[in-house]
Amino acid sequence: MKRRAPSAHPAVVLSGLYRSRFGAAPRSVAALAGDGSARRIYRLSGDASSSIGVVNDDLAENRAFLSFSRHFRKAGLPVPEIYAEEESKGAYLEEDLGDQTLFDLLQAKRRGATIGEAALKIYRKAAALLPRFQITAGRGIDRKACWPRAAFDRQSILWDLNYFKYYFLRLGGFVFDEQKLENDFARFAAHLLEADRRYFLYRDFQSRNIMVRGGEPWFIDYQGGRRGALQYDVASLLYDAKADLPEPVRAELLESYLRQALRIGRVSREKFMRHFPGYVYVRIFQALGAYGLRGFFERKPLFLQSIPYAMRNIEDLLIKHGFPVEAPELVRVLKMLVASPKLRLFGNASLELTVRVQSFSYKRSIPADDHGHGGGFVFDCRALPNPGRLSRYARLTGRDRAVSSYLSRQASVRRFLSRAEGLVADSVRNYRARNFTDLSVAFGCTGGRHRSVYCAESLASFLRRRLRVPVEVEHRDL
Repeated sequence: MKRRAPSAHPAVVLSGLYRSRFGAAPRSVAALAGDGSARRIYRLSGDASSSIGVVNDDLAENRAFLSFSRHFRKAGLPVPEIYAEEESKGAYLEEDLGDQTLFDLLQAKRRGATIGEAALKIYRKAAALLPRFQITAGRGIDRKACWPRAAFDRQSILWDLNYFKYYFLRLGGFVFDEQKLENDFARFAAHLLEADRRYFLYRDFQSRNIMVRGGEPWFIDYQGGRRGALQYDVASLLYDAKADLPEPVRAELLESYLRQALRIGRVSREKFMRHFPGYVYVRIFQALGAYGLRGFFERKPLFLQSIPYAMRNIEDLLIKHGFPVEAPELVRVLKMLVASPKLRLFGNASLELTVRVQSFSYKRSIPADDHGHGGGFVFDCRALPNPGRLSRYARLTGRDRAVSSYLSRQASVRRFLSRAEGLVADSVRNYRARNFTDLSVAFGCTGGRHRSVYCAESLASFLRRRLRVPVEVEHRDL
């Protein structure tokens, strides 16, 4: 990495730049909180202008930011204007976009899982603008300015995967077979490289890098941009851990993004979605590496607060998509992370628990646990009275009123359900206290049509009514 020579104090250098640009010295120069990088950032205020000044020893990183800023500004995208620079001193001045990020707005306006309309409006605009960065403006970018790689290629992917391995897994004290994990990384990287990678990859397109000014989004911190796949940036926005976007909002924003990308870039929806889950995973791995470096190693607790949300995102991905390639050691490690109580309790996270209740037939075996934690309940209903042996109920199911009425009158069924409800309720309270987000409960009977279905529906009703917990019900063999 090429570095600048030692120079005067950053405030002195930036004040000189300000004077040369605006004709007068700034009235004040105030240091701003760092963002996890080595850049020193200041706000310079004066009669002429309020500006943001940056001093950074990494000259290549500066050149990337300045080059991309001027290119995007010329293309009409909302990025800061560059006022002045002194390359040899690693210093530059840019337009002051204020202090409010999209993340700040999101946190101020949300009520639990409900996102305020003001924040949602900015998210929608950001999702619709992203394809312009990637496709239209991205076509003319100076590839020679890309830093630290010209493309999100195999080398870049393996850097991110090893960043995750050494800074999160190793520093977090998690045990893994390094050779097997490396083999899985190689297969996973090959899968990601199958995606169309002709586009500009913004690299860090997330809520803290979107400023809000005048009710509009403005974009910063794209200096790590390079040629790559479309999926990575929208994954960064939607699975930004601490932003904790609800699933319906993610679905809406992804659709909004895809409509715009399809319109301006002739993108194949099918091909995009084939590789989208993989890019969500690799983005989460990169973020976890950063949390480990800043949190475990540099002892900055703010970065650890995002970990519980990242665990929930991994758990949801494993449930809904599995893993895109054969990667037994990596999947084992992910399930170990998801099951880790300590990772759920960093910061003040309060994650919503979902109970997944299902019925099944023992003829087709007990349902496999694909959720990562290996826990939950399996209740055997075969000792209960069986409506299926009575001709009037044989063609019905446990969801039909006649069957549910019959079973609800049986004392043995009522005792069975009361005990099951008590056990599950205790676990719900415990899981909530420990920030676990998934609890599985399965009821099995001979045919999977009557007793197990009735018990699953009864438990779901009890949990929604008494504990007000979200419940998903599936009747596997109905």
